[in-house]
Amino acid sequence: MNNHNYVFIMAGGVGSRFWPKSRNNYPKQFIDILGIGKSLLQLTYERFNKIIPSENIYVVTNTAYKGLIQEQLPQVAADNILCEPSRNNTAPGIAYAAFKIQAKDPIASMVIAPSDHFILREEIFLNKIQQALNVVAEQDILLTLGITPTRPDTGYGYIKFAENGTGDIHKVVKFTEKPVLAKALEFLNSGDYVWNAGIFIWKAQSILNAIQQLTPELHDLFSKGTGVYNTPREQGFIDQYYPQSPNISIDYAVMEKAENVYTMPVEFGWSDLGTWASLFMVADKQDESNNVFSGGEGQLEETSDCIIHIPKDKLAVIRGLKDFIVVDDGNVLLIYPKTAEQEIKRVTEQLRIQNKISHL
Repeated sequence: MNNHNYVFIMAGGVGSRFWPKSRNNYPKQFIDILGIGKSLLQLTYERFNKIIPSENIYVVTNTAYKGLIQEQLPQVAADNILCEPSRNNTAPGIAYAAFKIQAKDPIASMVIAPSDHFILREEIFLNKIQQALNVVAEQDILLTLGITPTRPDTGYGYIKFAENGTGDIHKVVKFTEKPVLAKALEFLNSGDYVWNAGIFIWKAQSILNAIQQLTPELHDLFSKGTGVYNTPREQGFIDQYYPQSPNISIDYAVMEKAENVYTMPVEFGWSDLGTWASLFMVADKQDESNNVFSGGEGQLEETSDCIIHIPKDKLAVIRGLKDFIVVDDGNVLLIYPKTAEQEIKRVTEQLRIQNKISHL
């Protein structure tokens, strides 16, 4: 193992499209959503630990979840848990991680990985990560893994890449945020677009150079911590200055503007498990009617293509549903058509406006 390679698992999100199973105090990355006895976070850690030593695996999370991280990943040292005191999107968290690791290891290479993705073919995934790390160690580039699209999905961002490339690495031409269906179909048929999975690989110095050039206010803010990173004063500095950082994603802050962005098109059975329908696609179907059932006991009649999550001590009697999400969790019962699942996030926003915090 190359001791200059590091992984930063991003585990601070709320997962609002997985509501009501994913709540503010217990988001989806901590849930055994696949029903296999391990959370998505634990699966992500174990996956990377096959190629990255434990001491080089970090978790970036919200301060509120530090206890959950330590409970689920006791093998991760407390100093390897980066606690964000506010939710300011991905760019500040990645800037913090880059400043911290560059201060520790000036030639560090970093993998930025979401904590809640599903990877079917792990061996292929890890081989691609290792290949990407080898590339960025030798080149000043910002590399993202691009998932070869299998359908015209409107829920993902797309990356157009140049046809000519070196090996598996292609220069990025442009990013397109969640397109309409007709445009997504056009992208799929063209063959030169990939899904943006939010998995990034680069040298710490390369991303810091890009942030300094393209989002100088972000760089200036975290530069104030020079000499503080990896010392007992680090958390105090972060608690004071992190909330002042701009609320911006790494895509908008850097990736869509930088000139040295490249992608590696890959296919390893990926899903971001961002919605109930995406979980439905990868989960085992329990009956001939193509239903996914988790929890207690079900008596289903004339019900098909549904995903149903209920408590272990409940009986669900359901008749006449097709393509629905049914989730009974705590003080919320959700019955919603799968085709309208993108609206679930809007529902949670309405509840927040109505101050129904106990339901979030």
